[in-house]
Amino acid sequence: MIPKDLVLETNKVILRPLVEEDYDTILDLAQQDADMWYYFSLNLGDEDQLKRWMALAFADKKAETRRPFIIVEKSSGLVAGSSSMGNISYYDQRLEIGWSWLGTKFRSTGINRHAKYSMMKYAFDELHFERVEFKTDVQNARARKGLQNVGGIEEGILRSHMQMWNNRRRTSIYYSVLKEEWPGLKQTIFKEIEESFRVS
Repeated sequence: MIPKDLVLETNKVILRPLVEEDYDTILDLAQQDADMWYYFSLNLGDEDQLKRWMALAFADKKAETRRPFIIVEKSSGLVAGSSSMGNISYYDQRLEIGWSWLGTKFRSTGINRHAKYSMMKYAFDELHFERVEFKTDVQNARARKGLQNVGGIEEGILRSHMQMWNNRRRTSIYYSVLKEEWPGLKQTIFKEIEESFRVS
């Protein structure tokens, strides 16, 4: 089982468990860019929807299917966003990395890559899982590029897959990384981060 108090980190980020006290910080960060929630299932800039999102995260954690994290930028100590390891299946030896977002000023800073690396490393090197998967809105070009940048291989499209907060139906696209691909990614895409662990 994944510990409920699991903390992951690199030399750039700390991923710590989401707690109730994060509500105000998340709301402030979420309200800085209203447009970012177009591709998200809930609008975290809305107080009621943020409460619902947090309640769902805690319910999934209690059910042992998800570990929701707050992403903290180490250099500043500021909350940068959130991500989760979810849809955890110990029998199938797979999990999904998702529910991911970053505040505006933390994008294109390497934080996303470090956060994804820390969760993938845990899934493959600690849990010895066979598969890590990701999904995003097929329209979200930025997120799709980000998943390709962390080694995600495009798999397929699920049409009219999710109901969104703004009353549209989302078509989702899936990506994955397999266990046998992970060693190569650590020596290429994630080489700098991986080497920082050896030095520390």
